Amino acid sequence: MAGSIIRMAAIDKMVDNIRYKGQILARTNKVDSAISSSGLVGFAAGLVLALVLILVPVLVLL
Repeated sequence: MAGSIIRMAAIDKMVDNIRYKGQILARTNKVDSAISSSGLVGFAAGLVLALVLILVPVLVLL
């Protein structure tokens, strides 16, 4: 009887570990998906910001 309780505790620990790793994997996939879907918008915003930061001082000096 005691032997089966010890085995169940080990199995429960393994199941919890697998569940935890599955949750981390799901979160990572969600973040990766969100970054991929907003990547073009972020790139365009960064490009516009870089051009403004470069061109405004040049136009002010002219």
